Amino acid sequence: MARRRLCLEELVERGDGTTMIISVIGGHECTDEIAALSFEVGRVIAENGHILACGGLTGVMEHVCRGAKSAGGTTIGPTTDKKDANRYVDIVIPTGIGLARNMIVVLSGDVVVAVGGSFGTLSEIAYALQFHKKVFGLETKWHVTDDVEMLDSASDLDERLKRL
Repeated sequence: MARRRLCLEELVERGDGTTMIISVIGGHECTDEIAALSFEVGRVIAENGHILACGGLTGVMEHVCRGAKSAGGTTIGPTTDKKDANRYVDIVIPTGIGLARNMIVVLSGDVVVAVGGSFGTLSEIAYALQFHKKVFGLETKWHVTDDVEMLDSASDLDERLKRL
């Protein structure tokens, strides 16, 4: 029997039209405070019935995936190599393209959430804005334009996701 391949859009179709893929971007290293915030962001995404996409590695990516999994969520991680994915990634997409995968992370999402981060996060914000994605920022220094809506907490993100 041949296996049927699904694209991401088919994966998220649940009949009610409300499920989105939310891309979370942030550094592969983070403080304890950013780790806790990332966990809450992942939990909020899953509790709202959305799917999480992120770079799938360590730091913000691992903590956001762990948060999503704690609430029964689904996680997707386009990594460079399958073995690099953190243990909370359900669907690993080994790209083999290094940091160029940042564009895949951003384009996978209907919405992009930046948590903390450094220059890689800045590049992802730029990609998101170039492709007209809604971008939220939490504890990120990259408020480069008013097109990045800065939020104060994961609770604020929860409220904004409910209104999208």
